[in-house]
Amino acid sequence: MNELRTIERWKQKTRHIKIEIYALYLAYRDPRVPWYAKAFVALVVGYAFSPIDLIPDFIPVLGYLDDLILLPLGVVVALKMIPEEVMADCRSRSKEVMSQKKPVNWMAAIVIIFIWLMLIAMTIALVVRLSNASK
Repeated sequence: MNELRTIERWKQKTRHIKIEIYALYLAYRDPRVPWYAKAFVALVVGYAFSPIDLIPDFIPVLGYLDDLILLPLGVVVALKMIPEEVMADCRSRSKEVMSQKKPVNWMAAIVIIFIWLMLIAMTIALVVRLSNASK
């Protein structure tokens, strides 16, 4: 019985953070938000809605680190940068939209795929360089 309550609490927290992230997306588009807040919010929201994680979930422990620590921390910092009246407006719109669909940011997915490909290419180049140096 206690496990069911815990699972339900986690589901509610997950839903709440999704609403907050979408509200941040809406705030990003609001002209009342300062440019530096928009820049930071773009990073947080793009990463949150990307279907691909920077650290894949199949990597033990680290795979969930971004979901459990980095993303909520980014949301907290972004919320501090945005005027409260803007966030109140955006939260109400976010609740309405999120009850209907789940937004996905494919541009962020492309950027993350590009980062992974660059890391793989750099690793291959390093291995080739090291193997040539040892000959």
